[in-house]
Amino acid sequence: MHENIFELLQKIVLTILLCSLIGYEREIRRKGAGIRTHVLVGVGSALIVLTSFFVYDIYKDVAIVDPTRMITGIVTGVGFLCAGAIIRGGNQVSGLTTAATLWIVSGIGMAVGAGQYMAAIVFTVVVFFVLIGLRSLEKKLQDKIS
Repeated sequence: MHENIFELLQKIVLTILLCSLIGYEREIRRKGAGIRTHVLVGVGSALIVLTSFFVYDIYKDVAIVDPTRMITGIVTGVGFLCAGAIIRGGNQVSGLTTAATLWIVSGIGMAVGAGQYMAAIVFTVVVFFVLIGLRSLEKKLQDKIS
């Protein structure tokens, strides 16, 4: 699976655009992880997927190689990153949504790296809708409970 420079740039640009959209929402809400963090997580995930496919392509005839092993490392690594975004103070827990968005941008980066462009775009739109659209519904429900 050899990428030409145009395909590679296309994947990088798409990953940056999609992940920065989600990071932008976190940025305007003044959360700890903003655009740069979300883009870096997404681009890093795309890079690891591309690298795992490349390694598989090189060694598939020489040894038993599982390209998903490197990809599972993304999930583990991002899990540690997300854990650092969650803060507990007394009965309050904050950072859960930001941790979730970091986790999802890693998935978006993996999807783009694997060439699943439409899935990455659709899921980005869904996540953005959840962050923006469901926020007002959540506030209305909290007001009714209070």
